[in-house]
Amino acid sequence: MATVSPNPVPFSEPPYLRGLPSPYYSQGHRQFQSRCRAFIFENLLSRAMEFEQQAEVPAEIFHKFNEHNMLLPNLPAPLPIDWLKRLGVHDILGVKVEEWDYLHAGIYADELARSGLSTGSGINAGFAFGIPPIIKFASRELQERVLPDLLLGKKRACIAITEPDAGSDVANITTTAVKTEDGKHYIINGSKKWITNGIWSDVATMAVRTGGPGPGGLSVVLVPLKGHPGVTMRRLTVSGQKTGGTTYIELDDVKVPVDNLVGREGEGMRIIMTNFNHERLLIAVGVNRQARVALSAAFSYVLKRQAFGKPLMDQPVVRHRLAKAGAELETLSAFLEQLLYQLCHLSKAEADLQLGGITAMAKAKAGMVLNECAQCAVLLFGGSGLTASGQGELVEAILREVPGARIPGGSEDVLLDLGIRQLVKIYRAQEKKLGQSKI
Repeated sequence: MATVSPNPVPFSEPPYLRGLPSPYYSQGHRQFQSRCRAFIFENLLSRAMEFEQQAEVPAEIFHKFNEHNMLLPNLPAPLPIDWLKRLGVHDILGVKVEEWDYLHAGIYADELARSGLSTGSGINAGFAFGIPPIIKFASRELQERVLPDLLLGKKRACIAITEPDAGSDVANITTTAVKTEDGKHYIINGSKKWITNGIWSDVATMAVRTGGPGPGGLSVVLVPLKGHPGVTMRRLTVSGQKTGGTTYIELDDVKVPVDNLVGREGEGMRIIMTNFNHERLLIAVGVNRQARVALSAAFSYVLKRQAFGKPLMDQPVVRHRLAKAGAELETLSAFLEQLLYQLCHLSKAEADLQLGGITAMAKAKAGMVLNECAQCAVLLFGGSGLTASGQGELVEAILREVPGARIPGGSEDVLLDLGIRQLVKIYRAQEKKLGQSKI
């Protein structure tokens, strides 16, 4: 594998990779980071801009990652150890599956975004978002049918929640799943929009309405996609995340066995919201790295760019822009490392309770920070930052990625509100427990 050294440009690396002490990362984490960086650079990021321009990561890259168990890091920690060992998977680049934690996952998500582009979205969405609900909530029979092929990468999955008229408003999903008279199948009708990786997926972990209005009527069903009667899919062109295979899915009397129900009917909202915590954290970590790439590219550029007889770095206004964006960046980085560490030391139930709202806010903050860093970079590159070629092409592309950081996984304003509502809920529960009077 190619050896890739840490970047010495300011803001380009997290503090622990700049040789600064960290309470979070063990020697094992650092060794994994080194191996992970080399693997991802050689097999994906060295061609990231090429894939961006092609708007697709070739299938052989997916298979290469899968061959080395390098799609499994997208799953929530701890990993499904029993399943993996049963399937002959014992380690991920030397890290035993039973030793894998959220700090390893954070390292992986960070390295996957180190090109500054969301190239990894072309291969990781199924493992990150589509498979986890099956592992956590599906019946044993459904797991036995589908998990071996999904975990070994023989088939691909996606998560299908968002609809044309129900984005962040999950409770108002209108895709229906009605049982046949014999009770053996669901007949599904509706549409799903902005589904990452959908066009390449064999199945979708899909939110549907099996009951009445509101969140209590939602369920999750595993729906076959490729070649399945009644399913029509087409790719959508979006401003960023070109390699993600964003897809519009139409479902016209799609017949699915009732045994494909994930969890129980009416549990859909709980399943979806629990899954969102993992999705939002991985998005935030990757977005944080994209912000690093943008800001460090600007830092490097203004050191060498001459204007008015001296380097741009000699202009106080330039230093001021870099400082403002850099402070935001390092604040976010510390926030995310803290969250990853807390997830390593809390039970799943406690983490869902205590960190769900905080994670929503972290994801929202990540989009804001990327916006600050990307805009700073484009402004400092000047005309080159507007050009989709030449020395400014990377920061131009990163700026187009900003909406994809601020909207998917829950749009920014919705997540900020969710975060506070969750904190209020926790406070009131604690207040009641302590027997204190209401506010």
